[in-house]
Amino acid sequence: MTLTAERHDTALPETAGVFERTDFPTDTAHEQVTFFQDPATGLKAIVAIHDTTLGPALGGTRFYPYADEAAALKDVLRLSRGMTYKSAIAGVDLGGGKAVIIGDPATGKSEALLEAYARFVQTLGGRYITAGDVGTNSDDLDVMGRATDYVVGRNTSAGGSGDSAPMTALGVFQGMRAAAQAKWGTPSLAGRTVGVEGTGKVGYQLIKLLLADGASVVATDVDAAALDRVARDFPEVKIASSVIGQELDVYAPCAMGATLTDESVAAITAQVICGAANNQLAHPAVEHDLGERGITWVPDYVANGGGLIQVAGERLGTSADDVRAQVEKIFATVVRILDVAKRDGILAGAAADAVAEARIAAAK
Repeated sequence: MTLTAERHDTALPETAGVFERTDFPTDTAHEQVTFFQDPATGLKAIVAIHDTTLGPALGGTRFYPYADEAAALKDVLRLSRGMTYKSAIAGVDLGGGKAVIIGDPATGKSEALLEAYARFVQTLGGRYITAGDVGTNSDDLDVMGRATDYVVGRNTSAGGSGDSAPMTALGVFQGMRAAAQAKWGTPSLAGRTVGVEGTGKVGYQLIKLLLADGASVVATDVDAAALDRVARDFPEVKIASSVIGQELDVYAPCAMGATLTDESVAAITAQVICGAANNQLAHPAVEHDLGERGITWVPDYVANGGGLIQVAGERLGTSADDVRAQVEKIFATVVRILDVAKRDGILAGAAADAVAEARIAAAK
């Protein structure tokens, strides 16, 4: 792939634009990767469009203080590929894309920066549609909506479907129930101990569902305020500095990715892993290690598809009840994937990939 510098026809500052990269990975299968910068607001962003076979690429915008631009590029390439597979297996007519804004949202976020970013998204002409992710929320998406038509997940007062965290959590919960059925013969989490790593938007909603189902919950987060909220609202939840290594039945990674490493897998006591975090495997061989230990892993892009289903429904005007019904079908999807994996003697990740790739191939 060759990336070329270009100027935008929209009313952007003269200093803003797309800049050329000469160190772009040559082994990527992405259709388009665009680097945006706006010195006036401090914006530096990357939009990666992986595949548009099934429709325009949709994926959230992650606002995160990456160590450097290379780390941001690596993340957005992995995340956008995951969105292609997530859309395919969720049954929505969307492709895969993702965006990252490089910076600390606590100190660098401003309405001017968000609007500048949205103007850049607009120049892509609908090939990429943004939504929320780590570091961005529905209020931010409302601001973006002033400058682009290609944004979903805004507040209901702004014409959107609102926060997608509840539906994302519901999908994870349904995937967890399916894995519990495969492992223990019942879809209930009652009496099970679940370690929730990351108690932000999705993790908080997942804890609520788990407690209602009768599970015991151990929770951790690097954000003290997020943990304080959990401790205040759910006093029965055990707060821990780490959930890996705790005596668990289920481990639910709901923060950043790559928490499943060679080291962490050796320490995990849980027999089921199902969470909302993207790209949970530090490298593909980790899933083999999980399989060797008899641990059932639900592929992340399958479990966390609820938010995508919601915003896809927002574009089509689907009712909230119909969206919820579609999210609940994640249970059946995970059952199917685990059945295929068992029948064919393959890992769940390979089984999920095969289902997603078959749909994309049929569309092509």
